[in-house]
Amino acid sequence: METFKLHRLCSHRLAILLAVFTVFAACSHAVRSAEIIVNQSVPAGSYSLNDVRAIFTMQQRFWPNGKQIKVFTLSDLNPVHRDFVKNNLNMFPHQLRRGWDRMVFSGTGNAPVKLDSEEDMIDRLIHTPYSIGYLNSSPENEKIRLFEYQ
Repeated sequence: METFKLHRLCSHRLAILLAVFTVFAACSHAVRSAEIIVNQSVPAGSYSLNDVRAIFTMQQRFWPNGKQIKVFTLSDLNPVHRDFVKNNLNMFPHQLRRGWDRMVFSGTGNAPVKLDSEEDMIDRLIHTPYSIGYLNSSPENEKIRLFEYQ
């Protein structure tokens, strides 16, 4: 009789665990990664994930048309920044920061312009030719557009 109670208790716990796992799995699919946004002046082209990484790590400094890239980011602690770095660049924020710091301290490059909010990001992207940044969602403005890459 006690074996039956133990088996029923284990089955009940297993069912609860399975339900909790299902909820977490459903929530993880609901997470959206940040959208990469560019000024309308950025040339359209076939860009890859490697191109995006090179741009945001400040290793690629010019667009294919020869114009200098202006990179904008949010602060390291901003949830949109963390989401962008993890889901779009497949890196961790501290890895990205370490690369920028190394370039600045060695004198081989500059860090991107750090902004305080998504509203600042929108404003800067609208008013800065050849600029790139990211937002939680794509804003409706004819002067900026989604950056397509594969």
